Amino acid sequence: MSVAKVIEITAASPTSVEDAVRTGLQKIGETVKGIKGAWIGETKVVTDDSGKITEWRVNLRVTFVVK
Repeated sequence: MSVAKVIEITAASPTSVEDAVRTGLQKIGETVKGIKGAWIGETKVVTDDSGKITEWRVNLRVTFVVK
């Protein structure tokens, strides 16, 4: 029988949502083993004064197996 745990993280990227997700999973993978997937909960953009997007942020719920 397997037991899974879910943790929530926030990740950011200056280029895209996809890159923010990839960056977040790569970073959490340095310390958490057995990652099975992630849900994107929220997406946010940061803009400069003219409205240009400077950063994409995502909240991820990451699932991993506890051994």
